[in-house]
Amino acid sequence: MNRPIFYEYWRSSAAYRVRIALKLKRIDYESRPVDLREGEQRSPAFLALNPLGLVPMLEIDGNRLTQSIAILNYLDLKYPSQPLIPALAAERAHVVAMAMTIACDIHPLNNLRVLKYLKNELGHSQDEVDDWYRHWIAEGLPALEAMAAPRAGKFLFGDAPTGADVCLVPQLYNARRFDVRLDDYPTLLRAEDNANRIEAFAAAHPDRQEVPA
Repeated sequence: MNRPIFYEYWRSSAAYRVRIALKLKRIDYESRPVDLREGEQRSPAFLALNPLGLVPMLEIDGNRLTQSIAILNYLDLKYPSQPLIPALAAERAHVVAMAMTIACDIHPLNNLRVLKYLKNELGHSQDEVDDWYRHWIAEGLPALEAMAAPRAGKFLFGDAPTGADVCLVPQLYNARRFDVRLDDYPTLLRAEDNANRIEAFAAAHPDRQEVPA
């Protein structure tokens, strides 16, 4: 069986999520870095594989999978050990809602291509771009804290990591890069701390990835 091929960028939040999932499920894969800084995601060769021109993309079981949440869902169904999404309908909806609060409401507004557009095409200063970044994280995290707190344990939902935690850890990594204050989110910080004690989360950290020269 061919090893899955994972197209990623070391500091991409979406790729970080999928790296965590792959490592949690102990799936051996080949990493193929795509340098977003150099625009490799828009190269003809990559667009031929993935017309979205985005990372992550995972080639697995004869499929080319895109969009991190869709990839997490595929991996959870195909490799049910270390489940990321609960089986019960209400619990499943709760975990997916928390994951999508990050993946759909917070992260897209702070995506690298958005930040580049603000600075290059619209002419905003770096300070203005950084303020934009911090604003949307600060807008989303209070809601996530409120959603998680009533049903959280060691993690955002209960005492085992789920897809919500897989999304949370990369988002808080980015928040710290932009000096976002996190003291008001004890539930999120507890879940992050417990997650990062797990080797799969630690091994997926950007600092442990291949960085393009």
